[in-house]
Amino acid sequence: MHVKKGDKVKVIAGKDKGKSGVIVRALPRENKVVVEGVALYKRHQKSRAGQTGRIVERPRPIDASNVARIEK
Repeated sequence: MHVKKGDKVKVIAGKDKGKSGVIVRALPRENKVVVEGVALYKRHQKSRAGQTGRIVERPRPIDASNVARIEK
């Protein structure tokens, strides 16, 4: 894998092409990375005791071949 956690990367393919961010998590067995602020999806959370339900945005893993390292 050519990138690791903490590297600043730019997305070079896919729906988020052109966006950049820092790698939050690397998944080398799956050859995927989670980039901060890229490939977000909305997750609806149910309400628990004393809390109300809400919608949370979370980053989804993208393939490591779709990112290029900008700097260290």
